[in-house]
Amino acid sequence: MLRSRGLLVLCLGLGLAKPPPEKRDRVHHGQELSDHPHDDRQGFQYDHEAFLGKEQAKTFDQLTPEESRERLGKIVDRIDRDRDGFVTQGELKDWIKHTQNRYIFENVQKNWRDYDRDGDGRIAWPEFKNATYGYYEGEEFGDLEDKQSYRKMLARDERRFKAADRDGDMVATREEFTAFLHPEEFDYMKDIVVTETIEDIDKNGDGYVQVDEYIGDMYTPESGEPEPEWVQSERQQFLDFRDLDRDGRLDRAEIGHWILPQDYDHPEVEAKHLLYESDKDKDQRLTKQEILDNWNMFVGSQATNYGEDLTRKHDEL
Repeated sequence: MLRSRGLLVLCLGLGLAKPPPEKRDRVHHGQELSDHPHDDRQGFQYDHEAFLGKEQAKTFDQLTPEESRERLGKIVDRIDRDRDGFVTQGELKDWIKHTQNRYIFENVQKNWRDYDRDGDGRIAWPEFKNATYGYYEGEEFGDLEDKQSYRKMLARDERRFKAADRDGDMVATREEFTAFLHPEEFDYMKDIVVTETIEDIDKNGDGYVQVDEYIGDMYTPESGEPEPEWVQSERQQFLDFRDLDRDGRLDRAEIGHWILPQDYDHPEVEAKHLLYESDKDKDQRLTKQEILDNWNMFVGSQATNYGEDLTRKHDEL
């Protein structure tokens, strides 16, 4: 079974005469934690979605205060990974990153059985290779017309698998396999993301990205068509912001700066906020009780607010 991964197929241009008409964006942007304003005076919906993830926040919206506090207590036990009875800023940040990337872990979980053929809880390179390419030794894509393209895809996958495999045994744990499928989310995979980007864009094979290669990755002109304004703007972006040393081309460092920018660290800022607002004794760490005492900021719900509104209106009568 040849599994179609959009990233590889698009990168190699299989079956595509030119890039899609919309502008292609290779930049991996920092993810917003919530669409709500981060203003505690207006409510804590931003904090709820940051701490729980958007889908889980909707679930908590339907719970009673008692149910919310009970579930929050169980979450705190999971956040406190070293079991020392305290939640640090780092542990809070890691939890927020986990909830925000839940869709990634769900995607890995959904596909895990396709690759873990022997059910041992790990995925060896041969398991992935056979499940993805239907590849068996001695048959190397024998029935496929475009053998060379698939050989390139296989070599690229093997290189990325090796990069994700931190202990070098060519057997991926769940975390390593997640890094393989979503390398842009892992700091230690940055180099392989840059390498693959250069391979995709560098048409003359010199190891750099020229301005025409940069534009060609997003736009293919029709015959006689004037260059759109957004393309002219991108040319200027290349000169002003991408080519940092002004040598007319992008090297590896400049490509990394472009596609993996050091964005505003939303999970870090939110972790600091939750810690500051809940740390009653100001020891820079939270007990479970401190978190439960401020449960409304972490997991308070519409059901809770509705009940408070009813009580307030009743008192006013």
